[in-house]
Amino acid sequence: NEGDETAQLLSRRWVITDGEGRQELVEGPGVVGEQPILEPGQAFEYTRYCPLPTSVGAMQGAYRMITKSGRHFEAEIAPFTLSIPFAVN
Repeated sequence: NEGDETAQLLSRRWVITDGEGRQELVEGPGVVGEQPILEPGQAFEYTRYCPLPTSVGAMQGAYRMITKSGRHFEAEIAPFTLSIPFAVN
């Protein structure tokens, strides 16, 4: 949480693009069954898999958040590469 107010992660939205350009949208409440509350400066880490029929692809998305005062916002996640280890040099 890079803000100055406590915020809770409500839901996520991911766009998964495989190596052939096919896209899949994944949406739902929380992450890994949790809706963590983050104090300013606090972080939450988790590990998850995603279905990918090709050896490389990309993901991007957003977390829907709400502050303690009730303001909703989206924390955008920039695109990043997905690949089988050592598949991309």
